[in-house]
Amino acid sequence: METHAGMTTDEFARLVEDWLATAKHPVTHKPYTGMVYQPMLEVLGYLRANGFKTFIVSGGGIEFMRPWAERVYGVPPEQVVGSSIKTRFEMQDDKPVLVRLPEVNFIDDKTGKPVGIHQHIGRRPIAAFGNSDGDLQMLQWATAGTGKRLGVIVHHTDAQREWAYDRESAVGRLADALDLAVKQGWTVIDMKREWKTIYPEP
Repeated sequence: METHAGMTTDEFARLVEDWLATAKHPVTHKPYTGMVYQPMLEVLGYLRANGFKTFIVSGGGIEFMRPWAERVYGVPPEQVVGSSIKTRFEMQDDKPVLVRLPEVNFIDDKTGKPVGIHQHIGRRPIAAFGNSDGDLQMLQWATAGTGKRLGVIVHHTDAQREWAYDRESAVGRLADALDLAVKQGWTVIDMKREWKTIYPEP
């Protein structure tokens, strides 16, 4: 937050694009944009082909995801919901800019996800997909609406092709949502058993 404060939103977007152009994961050596999930891309494409509007709702920074979400996921910037810092309008060299401030605006995680969806989208989703307890409240809220609803949890069980984590994980902990899945009627996807492909081909 503090290291990127003081720059304009356009400068930050360029910084993100420049980083993504060269950065590679230290273990897989793949570019980070190549480590999205092929089944996720297929579901997004299927939903859009059948008249659905798709959104990304992430605990990550909204301004970090927006520059590349459309190119990678097919989700335009205005359909990305995420955590944010405060910004301020300024005139610099007679040009209007938005400047990033070292102050949290909104955390889009756990109980914040339904709030972020309400503020950005204004509609309760009829389907929600998650993979950690950070998605629990979003799944609860989305599937509590009237009519047909779909809740899906991706369970990371593949230590060979990806990573295996759930209850004891320091990152991406999945325990409470997993326990509630059967009671709530949510679909749990076992990555190791049910995904033929994890990452898209280069």
